[in-house]
Amino acid sequence: MDFDLTEEQTLLQDSVRRLLADKYGFEQRKAYMNSEQGWSREVWGQYAELGLLGLPFAEEEGGFGGGAEEILIVAEQMGRSITLEPWLTTTVVGGGFLRHGADAALRGAMVPKLAAGEMLLAFAHTERQSRYDLFDVATRARRDGGGWVLDGRKGMVIHGDSADRLIVTARTAGAQRDRKGVGVFLVDAKAEGVSVQGFRTVDGQRAAEVQLSGVRAEAALGDPEDGLPLVDRVVDEAIAALAAEAVGAMEVAHTMTVDYMKTRKQFDRPIGSFQALQHRAADMLVALEQARSMAYFAALAAQEEDADLRRRHMAAVKVQIGRSSRFVGQQTIQLHGGIAMTMEYAAGHYFKRLTVNEATFGDADYWLRVLAGAGGLVAAA
Repeated sequence: MDFDLTEEQTLLQDSVRRLLADKYGFEQRKAYMNSEQGWSREVWGQYAELGLLGLPFAEEEGGFGGGAEEILIVAEQMGRSITLEPWLTTTVVGGGFLRHGADAALRGAMVPKLAAGEMLLAFAHTERQSRYDLFDVATRARRDGGGWVLDGRKGMVIHGDSADRLIVTARTAGAQRDRKGVGVFLVDAKAEGVSVQGFRTVDGQRAAEVQLSGVRAEAALGDPEDGLPLVDRVVDEAIAALAAEAVGAMEVAHTMTVDYMKTRKQFDRPIGSFQALQHRAADMLVALEQARSMAYFAALAAQEEDADLRRRHMAAVKVQIGRSSRFVGQQTIQLHGGIAMTMEYAAGHYFKRLTVNEATFGDADYWLRVLAGAGGLVAAA
């Protein structure tokens, strides 16, 4: 299989890399993180100029016409700079719900605004009791005339405090943990009955607690009586993007660690001259390359139409990416020593992002259980 980038993909990679090299130095990132919004509107506008916000949408709808490979390219570069803007939540997750669940009229109204950077989306799905189970939904949606009214509470809504629209899962029928009866709804974040309380996450991103009290949805995305397959598909695509982002972050963490080992001296010798530490750096590289292979695999697997097969593949991706992220992150901290624990040094920030990345949509242990419960990576004949 040919993994070389096309000329257009190479240009995309170079453009994103140059932008982030110019706008996302470590001190710049800290300034964005400490700002009131927690990320940079200026950088967001430049994402729009490069076409990154309309990347997965069809050109006739105002998008860039990119696919899973282009998402991988951009996500990896953003992982290298551990960016703070809501690109994943708006373009990958929100965009996925629009592409797979919205009708042509709704896409026509929303995609140009998303591509221009004028509208932000956030996915409100996690509840206090749900852990990583996407089907565990207590928030309720009831019919009211020709629409739906929502009541419930959602937690850890990434970038929920800056979103213009929320994509909310709510139960239309059945018990709390039934796989049927989960709908997906588009909600105006400023609508009456919506309460949003923002906070900073451990890795410097923004998130929110969202309370819904008699909120009228703007639209239902997909089948409101059976929306879980739509949720699973979009989350699988998000997992592929997260895998690429983790690879970018791991690559920088590994390079940073090796460079530190060449300059930090102990007993009048660079600590990189000690064989035991060389072995640990080599093991980090092995874990990174295993993760890179799985990120490529994820970009291919995300396009699989067989939902069961795709879910098995993405479970395997999550397991390996999670294990590699944890190992590379922990070795980065240990080989740097105390300096890595300070807010003034970049190593700890990469470790935090890798830790949050692993837990997003389920950690390695969770997905290993899912994979084992499904009978392994390949279904029995």
